[in-house]
Amino acid sequence: MNADDTQTILPLTGIKVLDLSRVHAGPWCTTNLADLGADVIKVENPQGGHTRTWKPPSSTGESAYYLCANRSKRGIIADLQRPEEQDTCAPWRLARCPAREFQVAALAKFGLEFQSLREINPKLIYRSITGCGHRPPRRSAADYDFLLQAESGLVSLTGEPEGAPTKVGVPVVDLFTGRNATIAILAALAAPAKTGRGQRIDMALSDSSVSMLANIASSVLIYGEDPKRYGNGHATVTPYQTFSASDGQFVRCVGDDRQFRILCERVLAEPQFASDQRLLTNSSVRPGSPSSWSAAFRPANSRPCRKR
Repeated sequence: MNADDTQTILPLTGIKVLDLSRVHAGPWCTTNLADLGADVIKVENPQGGHTRTWKPPSSTGESAYYLCANRSKRGIIADLQRPEEQDTCAPWRLARCPAREFQVAALAKFGLEFQSLREINPKLIYRSITGCGHRPPRRSAADYDFLLQAESGLVSLTGEPEGAPTKVGVPVVDLFTGRNATIAILAALAAPAKTGRGQRIDMALSDSSVSMLANIASSVLIYGEDPKRYGNGHATVTPYQTFSASDGQFVRCVGDDRQFRILCERVLAEPQFASDQRLLTNSSVRPGSPSSWSAAFRPANSRPCRKR
């Protein structure tokens, strides 16, 4: 680290954030803001957020799940059901970016809806996250990451072709929604300088989960084909998958013809593969099919591949 680095001021230094969010998507967003220098004040009820008890616990007795999404924050305890304790949350009157994840019906009762807080602070940036938005019939639903992975179809794309649909190993919908919310807040911070007023940011886990389908969704729209599972293979590029070698498994990803020639000539030491008619184009080999590559890469007189 250079000497000047110790004097660096993080970009969100001086920004105060009131964090009323729960579970993972909202806390992940505010942790991103804290990492960028914001002063994040997390408000929890006397029982604490329920992810505190999700196992396995850390050495402090709190769950690693909770700690990973709530680092670098200050905390206060308040029972928002009690008016006298609502007053202890006076920091929300000063907060630049309140972040909440309550059900919609509770907001007005607590005086936490956007309209009320904007009267206190016209430059307020107000971010909310729901499972499926504010419209019936799902506006009051408490949705979790796995449910949205399933409803969006993400689990149907994950897993081996002949196996069962599988969720992604981390709460990717929560993480993606939290990152989307972070980006939106960073953009909204520029608004008061231009308009004198803040902005309201409304995020839904369902929207983020569908947007994550990316090229798979566009392929359905363009080609009209139902997506498939390819395991560790790629839907359109090959070789781009896991292979078995004599000393274990390895991953090889080849993105274009030049890389394929290098793979054949320098890595596999089999230059003839670069001109093999079975391997000339992506369409020559069924995408995501290690068996097709094994047949081509293992002629009768060759030895099994080793990892390199």
